[in-house]
Amino acid sequence: MAVSFHDLSTSDVLPAQLFKRTESDLSSFAEKVKPIIEAVRTEGDQALIRFAREFDGVQPETFAIKADEQEFDAAFERVDPQVIDAIRFAVENIRAFHEAQKPEEMWWKEMRPGAFAGDRHVPIDAVACYVPRGKGSFPSVLLMTTIPAIVAGVPLPIVITPPGPDGTVDDATLVAARLVGIEHVYKCGGAQGVAAVAFGTESIPKCLKIVGPGSPWVVAAKRQLAHLIDPGVPAGPSESLILADDSVNGALAALDLIIESEHGPDSSAYLVTSSRRVAEEAIAALPGYWQQIGEKRADFSQRVLCGDHGGVILTKDFATAIEFVNAYAPEHLEVLAHEPMDVMMKIRNAGEILLGEHSPIVLGNFVLGPNAVLPTNGAAKTAGPLSVFDYMKRMSIAYVTSRGYQELAPKAKRFAEYEGFPGHALAVSDIRQTLLKGGRDE
Repeated sequence: MAVSFHDLSTSDVLPAQLFKRTESDLSSFAEKVKPIIEAVRTEGDQALIRFAREFDGVQPETFAIKADEQEFDAAFERVDPQVIDAIRFAVENIRAFHEAQKPEEMWWKEMRPGAFAGDRHVPIDAVACYVPRGKGSFPSVLLMTTIPAIVAGVPLPIVITPPGPDGTVDDATLVAARLVGIEHVYKCGGAQGVAAVAFGTESIPKCLKIVGPGSPWVVAAKRQLAHLIDPGVPAGPSESLILADDSVNGALAALDLIIESEHGPDSSAYLVTSSRRVAEEAIAALPGYWQQIGEKRADFSQRVLCGDHGGVILTKDFATAIEFVNAYAPEHLEVLAHEPMDVMMKIRNAGEILLGEHSPIVLGNFVLGPNAVLPTNGAAKTAGPLSVFDYMKRMSIAYVTSRGYQELAPKAKRFAEYEGFPGHALAVSDIRQTLLKGGRDE
């Protein structure tokens, strides 16, 4: 298979097809998830068990939807101690980052003499954290979704994740859950998992919000149920751009192009450069890397980089390469350049920016600390990474003294009268002053 090469070196136009992702058109999934959602709404746990057998291939005759303590204990016995150590390391960094990010509980400002206003931040009551499994196991996603929930103080953070054929949760995911303090892990994924937390079932509590990345099935279900549950940051199939100038070793750029492209055939991944040398070196290096990552992941990466949603883009100059990045608004952006800090200041749209040759996307995905659940499908133009703020709601608060009221009320009364709200105006009229003094309105 040949790597897709888009030579735009003589063009002033960025072809529209380069901006399409696999989640751009979810119309076929929208219809397919409807009966799944309805089954969960009407049948609850029974539908979840049936779909676990049908979609996840669960074999055992008895199947508990919630992971029990024995499953957690067994997971610690089976997971390599070095993996557990890596999880502990990641927990420390991710927690430190999100604790630094957490806003103060309340702030006030005296807007006018005697008139105070501010914000109060409180956690959301119940949030579901979605941890995918279909194309791999992702304890890192559990860490990224649950740690900010715990830091924010969410009273009921839960995890939903697809079960394996043996009816259990991925071992490292259970280890990660226990290490961060998550007690409620449920074995359901896909559209049925989203429906379960939107409606609630006999086993699974109804939640107010769901966060975490997922397949087009998950994304479609979130959209269908957005009137019942907040779908959170739009995090669909993985996508990345590697932005490289002419100072870069093309083989290094290709090494990092592999990262997100191996997630699955629905991923998107491009190397964007204005250097033909870099482009050619990257294309030449990719086959050698594919031989080293195993047949399954190599197939995923090839289907992305040799298909319609990935490859190498050669632009006429570096300014155009940056223009493409801002128009694409990638989930992950890695900047390989002689002066990466200077390039960063020209980037307006990206879920995350990793700067320099020692900052591959891998570090951000697992252990660096910033959240790796990022907006996809161009949503980085208006949204940012998952954060503590996504698990909290902000309430405006105000307190006005008698002194402050005297200044504010006449101005508010004029607004009310102009906009045609006599009841509003009445509330700040002389009637209020009379009542406040203990008198009665005649």
